[in-house]
Amino acid sequence: MSDTRETLLEVRDLQVTFGSRRHPFPAVDGVSFDIYKGETFGLVGESGSGKTTIGRAIIRVNPVSGGTVRYQGEIISGKVSREVDRKVIQEIQMIFQDPMASLNERAKVDYIVSEGLTATAGHLSEGERKARVEQALSDVGLLPEFASRFPHEFSGGQRQRIGIARALIMQPKFIIADEPISALDVSIRAQVLNLMAKLQKERGLTYLFIAHDLSVVRFISDRIAVIHKGKLMELAESEQLFAHPLHPYTRSLLSAIPMPDPVWERNKQLLVYDPAQHHYSESNPPLWKELEPGHFVRGSEEELDIYRKML
Repeated sequence: MSDTRETLLEVRDLQVTFGSRRHPFPAVDGVSFDIYKGETFGLVGESGSGKTTIGRAIIRVNPVSGGTVRYQGEIISGKVSREVDRKVIQEIQMIFQDPMASLNERAKVDYIVSEGLTATAGHLSEGERKARVEQALSDVGLLPEFASRFPHEFSGGQRQRIGIARALIMQPKFIIADEPISALDVSIRAQVLNLMAKLQKERGLTYLFIAHDLSVVRFISDRIAVIHKGKLMELAESEQLFAHPLHPYTRSLLSAIPMPDPVWERNKQLLVYDPAQHHYSESNPPLWKELEPGHFVRGSEEELDIYRKML
């Protein structure tokens, strides 16, 4: 199946390190995955696992210390030409996690939404720019007159829609959505998710959807990658991952999903992941292997044999 799909983004052995040379901290360590054109790729893990760091490394906010990121076959990580940098700014956009913090409180919505245009489409007249802003607001279900207001005049859900409009006005092909609904009420979450799905269908968008809530990711994603402490543990199609979770960390995440059935919830067994259960060494290193078509998992040869029997 992967042969027929067009690869939009290719991440290979990605490493992002923070701290000093004497005290380096690897936030992302040897991560590899592909994102196909038109799909929603879910990236799941607990707080501090490196999800947001990967998203910011792709969009060139966080510098990469190793590995490569290719977009449409072109390397976009590290030092790149001005043309490539401009292409990334225009075609890859990010929706940020906190709709309260990601908008400039002192600027009107008109300026916030059109800020990206000033960097890439300086040739637009004032009338064309305003028309683009009104269209972007309309696309996310907001009224054109909202353009003259300030962010503090809006609810959390409306602010997140403004954030989505800011990304859409650039007419991107690829959007990194970094926990776009975690700060919203449950009723508003569904509206934002449905809006993102609708826009994807209409515009052929590709999403990297970053979240810690597996039930939400299952609803919106075609494939899901599970990350723990900067390393990928498992990657599979959504239903495949839920039907056959192989890695103990994936199983522990799935066991923690709250269920609407009180009897089930009372009797469910929580699985706690203990990294000490893996006995890795130089002679017995963890490998990243495809055990069935499209289903990758991290483990030693011995563990991989056990996982194969679970399929």
